[in-house]
Amino acid sequence: MSILQLTQVCKEYQSGNEIIKVLDNINLELYAGESVALVAPSGTGKSTLLQICATLDAPTSGTVYINRKDTTQLSDDKKSFIRAKDIGFIYQFHNLLPDFTALENVIIPLLIQGIDIKEATARAKHMLNKVKLTNRINSMPKCLSGGEQQRVAIARALVGHPKLILADEPTGNLDPYTAMQIFDLFMKLVVDLDTSLIVATHNLELAQQLQMCITINKCKLEQY
Repeated sequence: MSILQLTQVCKEYQSGNEIIKVLDNINLELYAGESVALVAPSGTGKSTLLQICATLDAPTSGTVYINRKDTTQLSDDKKSFIRAKDIGFIYQFHNLLPDFTALENVIIPLLIQGIDIKEATARAKHMLNKVKLTNRINSMPKCLSGGEQQRVAIARALVGHPKLILADEPTGNLDPYTAMQIFDLFMKLVVDLDTSLIVATHNLELAQQLQMCITINKCKLEQY
């Protein structure tokens, strides 16, 4: 089943009297379990494309379907519900809440979905065990290494079993050895959950582990 579909998506910004085109007639379809690497230079629209896929930004024209539902016709509240239920995010700089423990950071997305605290805690502990952080669940983010923080971020993104994961340079802030360890763990979890995946990355070695590589060239999407 199609998890994500972009149809003739365009994105433009106005700067003074100038119209700046970022994305032009983008078409992309992603099915359950498929993985895509988005490899392109900085400033070509990678993050903008991910924001549109996540319904955090609206296209100037075109349609974004999540689970075959036209999200461009939905209210902000309904889009927020889809993000909470069906989409997981992983960023380069973790974005963990500094005043909450590793466990609490992973519990929060489940509470937002309306899951009771007992079940949310059990699921969060299970996911932190999968990312090999059982002995760090009560640690604050500042007490964790960069690799540990990113494992918490992965656990947080996957704990709700989302249908789609969007990762923006998820290992860009890590040394090469740690990056490969984290990415291997990440990919194993994604496969286990049969989750669809888009990863924006500059790391060609990591990109080659995904099923398909695409790039943005002159505002258009191209397959490697």
